[in-house]
Amino acid sequence: MAVDGIPGELGAFYLDLLARVSGSGGVLRRPELEAFQGFGERGAEAGHSLRELVTCCLAAGRDAWPGFPGVSGAVTAGELRRAGEAVLGAAAAAMAALGEGHERAQRLMMRQEEAVRREFIDDLLFGRSDLGALAERAERFGLRLARTHAVAVAVGDESYDDVHPVVRRVERELVGRFGERDVLLATKEGRLVCVAPDSERAVLEAFAQLALRPGAGYRPGRRVATGRRHSGAGGVVRSYEEALDALEVADRLALPGTELKAEELLVFPVLMRDRAAMAELVLSVLGPLNGARGGARSLLDTIRAQAEAGYVNAEAARRLGVSVRTLSYRLERIRSLTGYDPAEALHRYTLETAVMGARLLGWPEQPL
Repeated sequence: MAVDGIPGELGAFYLDLLARVSGSGGVLRRPELEAFQGFGERGAEAGHSLRELVTCCLAAGRDAWPGFPGVSGAVTAGELRRAGEAVLGAAAAAMAALGEGHERAQRLMMRQEEAVRREFIDDLLFGRSDLGALAERAERFGLRLARTHAVAVAVGDESYDDVHPVVRRVERELVGRFGERDVLLATKEGRLVCVAPDSERAVLEAFAQLALRPGAGYRPGRRVATGRRHSGAGGVVRSYEEALDALEVADRLALPGTELKAEELLVFPVLMRDRAAMAELVLSVLGPLNGARGGARSLLDTIRAQAEAGYVNAEAARRLGVSVRTLSYRLERIRSLTGYDPAEALHRYTLETAVMGARLLGWPEQPL
């Protein structure tokens, strides 16, 4: 049994009090209870578990029991019983105060640790810290940023935070399946984020499946996007931004998929790299559609439905909820107003690209 440091001080203080109450039959005073709370706080801060501190006290009390004044001086069984009751009552009150102080310190340390973790996550995902220092801090949270990492981001119909049931569910499942690995799970701005090394791609795949289908009693996520693999601390930021961009593009284009890969959507950042050129393309190709009765929206939807249906008129009409005859009329209006014929490959590509650009730019609802 430890006799130095906090356990030793605690044991000596505990025995003195038990010795007093064994003879007097009194109870612990407020200053004494506060002292036990202080021992609990200091013990937690020094890294001692509550079990260790309690065991220290109980073992010391058991060994010292025969020498307590109220025990050694007892003449009758009644006196011995009263001494025992006083000692047990004092021990119970002391352990309760010790546990209260230990738990209070633990809660404080958890809040402080969470604040440090939150600051690290902000710096990691936004690249707001020196990369060398960031890599050193990352080791505290189990990440080795010299490796190649990818980031997956999940969004739902409701905002995620650290105590959200789905977040806890995903965390339990990932730890249960893969153990404590070089993986970071966190929430950021209402999204659920998973950072994993390239060697652990199965973790990201499991993360996506769990976020989208967490099981009965949990609200499923709406989409999960995964950024490309990049090395170093800066690579985490790039992958995170790519995942966010993929989610934004999917929302703007109303893409049907729930699992997105940034590398599969690279065409859209390329299209938007020169916004002015894209706006010019949209206006020059699709601008004349504003002259149609009812505006451009129904004709833009027609171009998109045609592309998604592989230019099979019956399927495109079904998707639009119109007759094939109405579809044919709309296609003719597109040809006559724009001069581009969806039946010709080059014209088709130009129209599709312009429609994508229109959706990314929010046209025609947003003027260009």
